[in-house]
Amino acid sequence: MRVVIAPSDQIASKAADIVCQQLQRKPDSVLGLATGSTPVALYRELISRYQQQQVSFARAASFNLDEYIGLSSEHPQSYRYFMQQQLFDHIDIMPEQTHVPDGMSEPLSSCQAYEQAIGAAGGIDLQILGIGHNGHIGFNEPGSSLSSHTRIKTLTPTTLEANRRFFRDDEFQPCLAITMGIATILQSRQVLLLASGEAKAEAVQRTVEGPLSAFTPASSLQMHEHAIVLIDEAAASQLQLRDYYLWCEQQRSQLGM
Repeated sequence: MRVVIAPSDQIASKAADIVCQQLQRKPDSVLGLATGSTPVALYRELISRYQQQQVSFARAASFNLDEYIGLSSEHPQSYRYFMQQQLFDHIDIMPEQTHVPDGMSEPLSSCQAYEQAIGAAGGIDLQILGIGHNGHIGFNEPGSSLSSHTRIKTLTPTTLEANRRFFRDDEFQPCLAITMGIATILQSRQVLLLASGEAKAEAVQRTVEGPLSAFTPASSLQMHEHAIVLIDEAAASQLQLRDYYLWCEQQRSQLGM
């Protein structure tokens, strides 16, 4: 696991560098994408670079981590709607190459079909992740099996409360979701986890320096050979080896890595 600590205003740019480098190496890359507030700045940066003709998504494909069960793709709080608004409608990716779990279909068969579609596409080349306050990735809540694949998950009260701000008081908020499993995520060839803000500091510390544990699902990334944790100073504030991680990046920079 490589830990990169950067100023808050550089996180999106550094993350976009990694995505663009992936697409330059392999224009038909399969990208794993995330929703929530964390990747929004990254998507804005990618849109800007596309508009400046610095990157193309024309041959790429994407698979999103998760979707609420019970929300149609047109619902403003669905993750399909989010992705259209925040990224897909503003770049040259082919619509049929963008995949988000179907929250309105029969869930069990939808999970199986999604997992099969990822395999048929050749697997995910670069998976973007955020992290929840309780250490979840995707909707893999604490206690999730480290060998899990795409499946139905019941959301914890912590996650429901964190996401409540996106729903009106009188609006239906789903408590079930379809999510890629931890094993599915770990099968990605490269993983990029983004986190910012002091509120994520404890989860980041447990992910990077804590024991490998199902109670901190993101700690499973310790087993990934090509995982990058890109965080700002606030999110890094509880890392015991913070200075060491900064020194490692200085050494990499001097070597042109």
